[in-house]
Amino acid sequence: MANSYNMKEFSSTAIITENSIYPSTISISTINTKCKEDDLEMTAYDPFQNRKLEHPNSDIRSFANLLKSSLGSGILAMPAAFKNAGTIVGVFGTIILGYICTHCVYLLVKTSQEVSKVAKAPSLGYAETIEAVFAHGPQPLRKLSRSSRIFIDWTMAFTILGACAVYVILLVDSVKQIVDHFYGPDVINKTMYFLMFLVPILLFTQIKNLKYLAPFSGFANVLLILTFLICLYYICSEFPDLDSRPMSANIGDLPLFIGTVIFAMEGIGVVLPVENTMAKPQHFLGCPGVLNITMTVVVLLYMVMGFLGYVRYGDEAKGSITLNLDTGEIPALMAKIFIILAIFFTYTLQFYVPMEIVWRNTKEHIAQKYHNTAQCIMRAIFATLTVAAAATLPQLEQVIGLEGAFFYSFLGLIAPSMMDLIFNWERGFGKYNWILIKDLLLVFFGTFVLIAGVTQSLREIIRTNS
Repeated sequence: MANSYNMKEFSSTAIITENSIYPSTISISTINTKCKEDDLEMTAYDPFQNRKLEHPNSDIRSFANLLKSSLGSGILAMPAAFKNAGTIVGVFGTIILGYICTHCVYLLVKTSQEVSKVAKAPSLGYAETIEAVFAHGPQPLRKLSRSSRIFIDWTMAFTILGACAVYVILLVDSVKQIVDHFYGPDVINKTMYFLMFLVPILLFTQIKNLKYLAPFSGFANVLLILTFLICLYYICSEFPDLDSRPMSANIGDLPLFIGTVIFAMEGIGVVLPVENTMAKPQHFLGCPGVLNITMTVVVLLYMVMGFLGYVRYGDEAKGSITLNLDTGEIPALMAKIFIILAIFFTYTLQFYVPMEIVWRNTKEHIAQKYHNTAQCIMRAIFATLTVAAAATLPQLEQVIGLEGAFFYSFLGLIAPSMMDLIFNWERGFGKYNWILIKDLLLVFFGTFVLIAGVTQSLREIIRTNS
C-alpha cells in the first residue's frame, strides 16, 4: 500500500538566492508505511490550501527571485561557452538547452506538487520530493526512499561546493590580473593567491547566522549588474563583423558548451523554495506562468551575452569575460574589483546552504555538547576543500564545464526526469506511453551530457596541465 508521512517531526534548512533567504520547505523525518490506497481520497488533499506562510511572495516578487537565482556570475561565462560551439550553433544550442532545462524544472515542480497531494504535505523541497516519490512509487523502490533523500542532499551539497570552488578560481584570476598589471607578471606565485584567500574565506564561513550574511547579498547584486553593464560597454565599443567568427566549432567541443550553459543557467536548488513561498503557487507553472516568463528572459540574456561576447573576443574569450578586459583602463579595473567583491560575498552566502545540508545529516551522530565545535571544524574543512580543489584545477572555463556536466546534468536533467518516470509508473504514461518515451530521452540526454562533458573536460584539464 502507498505510504503516508507522519507530520509530527520537521527539520528545516534555508536556501539562499543571491538576494533573498528562503525558508526551507518541510523536511519530513519519519515515514509511516501504512496508508490508504484510495488515490481519490489522497489527491483530494490540496497542499496549496494548507500552506501557512507569514510573508508569501507575489508573482512579480517570485519572478524577481527566480530571475536573480538564475542570473548570476554564470552569464559572464557565456562567451567562453560559445567558443566551443560557434555563433549559430551557440545561439540555437542555448535556446534548445534553455527549453530542456525549463522542461526539467517543470517536471520537478509538477512532481513535487502532485506527490505533495499524495503525501499530504503542504510543500516539499528537492530532497523531500524524491523521498516522497520513492515512498509512493513502485513497491520495490519504496525501501529506497530515505536513502534517495540522503543521496540527493549530499549531491546538492557537493554541487554548491563545486560552484564555490569555481568562485575561488575567479577570485584568484581577477586579483592576479590586477597585481600583475601594477607590479609585473608572476610577482606572486599563483598558489600563494589561493592561500591568501583561504584566510578570509575561513573567517567569513564561520558565520552561522544568516542575518549577518544576508545584507551582503543586495550589495553583491548591485556589483554584478554594474559589472555586466561595463562588460557590455567594452563588447560594443569595438565590435567586429559578425562573420568574423565561425558559425560552428569542432563537434568534439560541444560537450564543453553544453556543460557551461547548464552550469550558467541552472538554478535548480532554489526553484522549489521560490514556488513554496508564493501566495499563488498555481501561477508558477502553466502558460505564461512565472517559470516560463523567467526562463525566457534568462535564455535571451544568456544568448545575447554569449553571442556578442564571442564575436568580440573569439577564441580569446575566458571563463569570465571580465578577465578579457584591459586592466589598464579605469572602467575595466572597476569591473574586476566589482566582480571580486561580488563573488566573495556570493561565496559566503552560497557556502551556507551545503553546510546546512551536511549538518542536518551529521548532527545526530555528534553529542550535543560538541555541536558548536563540530560545526566550526566542519565549516573549516569544507572551506579548505573548496580552495584546495580550486588550486588543483585552476582553468576557470574547464572547471565550469566539468561542474555543469557532472553535477548539474544530474540534478537538473536526470533526477527530475527519473522522478517523473517513477511517480507515473503506476499512474500511467499517457497515450502511446509518450511520458515514458520523453522521460527516457531526457535521462539518456542527461547521461550523455554527464559522460561526454566530464570526459572532454578532463581531457582539456590534462592537456593544459601537461
